[in-house]
Amino acid sequence: MNDALDFDDRVDFDNADRGLVAALTPGIVTAADGRVVWDADAWAALLAGDCPDTANPSLWRQSQLCARQGLYEVAEGIYQVRGLDISNMTVVEGDTGVIVVDPLLSVETAAAALGLYRAHRGDRPVTAVIYSHSHADHFGGVAGVTDGSVPILAPVGFMEHAVAENVYAGTAMTRRATFMYGATLPTGPAGQIGFGLGLASSTGTVSLFPPTLDITHTGQEETVDGVRIVFQLTPGTEAPSEMNFLFPDRRALCMAENATHTMHNVLTLRGALVRDARIWSRYLTEAITMFDGQADVLFASHHWPTWGRENMTRFLSEQRDLYAYLHDQTLRLANQGHTGAEIAEMIQLPPALAAAWHGRGYYGSVSHNVKAVYQRYLGWFDGNPANLWQHPPVETAKRYVDCFGGIEALLAKARDFVAAGDPRFAAQLLQHAVFADPAHGAAKEMLAQVYETLGHGAENGIWRNFYLTGAQELRHGPKITPIDLGAGMAAVLSIEQIFDTLAIRLDAPKAWHDTITVDWTFTDLGQSYRTTLRNGVLLQQENPPPGQSDLRLTLTKRDLLGMLAGKGLGGAAHDGDVGVLRRLVGYLDAPDPSFAIVTP
Repeated sequence: MNDALDFDDRVDFDNADRGLVAALTPGIVTAADGRVVWDADAWAALLAGDCPDTANPSLWRQSQLCARQGLYEVAEGIYQVRGLDISNMTVVEGDTGVIVVDPLLSVETAAAALGLYRAHRGDRPVTAVIYSHSHADHFGGVAGVTDGSVPILAPVGFMEHAVAENVYAGTAMTRRATFMYGATLPTGPAGQIGFGLGLASSTGTVSLFPPTLDITHTGQEETVDGVRIVFQLTPGTEAPSEMNFLFPDRRALCMAENATHTMHNVLTLRGALVRDARIWSRYLTEAITMFDGQADVLFASHHWPTWGRENMTRFLSEQRDLYAYLHDQTLRLANQGHTGAEIAEMIQLPPALAAAWHGRGYYGSVSHNVKAVYQRYLGWFDGNPANLWQHPPVETAKRYVDCFGGIEALLAKARDFVAAGDPRFAAQLLQHAVFADPAHGAAKEMLAQVYETLGHGAENGIWRNFYLTGAQELRHGPKITPIDLGAGMAAVLSIEQIFDTLAIRLDAPKAWHDTITVDWTFTDLGQSYRTTLRNGVLLQQENPPPGQSDLRLTLTKRDLLGMLAGKGLGGAAHDGDVGVLRRLVGYLDAPDPSFAIVTP
């Protein structure tokens, strides 16, 4: 697997260490209640040694690089704080203060990062914030650096995508993110050692202030606190709303998360919309052309910078070729009749890309990215009628156990595949055993051991975390580490998004035979809505025509959020039957943040 790699190549280590001003000492960030939300020192101690037998050497090397922590000078007047969260925070010095780019995931880590900067560069005020894209690890800490009173720049569509991804399927994504990031795994040589893009996600408070200035087109130029910035919009790449940007007077180019030192995800395993590998590669081509010769350093929202025009062009070109190759070759083989699972086993990267450290599958992988490209174009169905109407997992598992002559016979066969060096198929068999009889301790322990074997060998960090978290939950059950989304996230939902979340939570069969119409007038927003429950569907309409309703409410958005939090009508005025509101709320389901994944 690692034959193509030159472990004597130290360029990445030199670049990761370049420009170090100072580290945070101690490297621990705590919440107001004393809870540790980030511990960089634990990572540094772990990764200081040689690669253990329980880790892939290539992933271990990547994690050693990600463990670099502190304040770094990138270019004149541009600094990054790295290693204090999953992402980087960039600080650009202006005429009167500083522009903060991507203020990390948590309020606490962002405040610590800004404090580290100020300790060494002076107590400069924050005069603006830039969100490079709509993922929470690039805006969630904003309340740690500003109260929201400064200009905030973001790509057009930012709010819609930033909120939607965390709301509509938020519970399911968060649960799966526990597996993806290894949030409940112990940091250690047999446990969590990072996931390629970073080491871990902080576990503090997530906040969000809406942008005050949208970047609407490529080539748009803004001057912020005396700093000129030229933007390139890249929607549909690593995020649905994203942008790269150049600081021409500092000769520094920020590539957001569109080009980092790993193969990225075309479809993240926590769940998301499938990204467009074709357009991703084309925007990288546009960036190469648009910014050529205008920068001496390239940096991103993760990892370490790349210096020098030739190195930057090679880096961007190889990243571009990577996504184009996966896209084009997947469709070539799909058009020959191969399925996504088959193509994932067939595609190999060309030697030049396979040997590039930044093209390795630490975060994304060839295997699951190929399947994502296939899914984007052809969906979940592979065309084989046998796969059109399969039994669900538990019923399938019972039938497999029966075909094998009982669970003990299936376990014996799984042992044979383990002994033959095929833990992949052993895992498939053992999953059937566990789903058929989730109380069978021997089956669960054997599957846990197989997952550990697969995890310890994985070059891909999130594969490792999925396998090892699966083993942990088979032995001990779910262990949840929730992220505090805070009141700030709820406050920025639009009324439409709030009603969407209610529609998603509706337990439809309970409401099949009920019809409820409520008119809502929001005095603080100047908006009116009608919600109608019928046939187990909660519909909404803005600016409805005159009509009959069971209840008419005049209220503020704060009143609505209070109602949903169980605080009653608050300051809302009403006309009609208030009982229908209680009836409607009674039909809402509570999401389950700890639903089973490795057991039924």
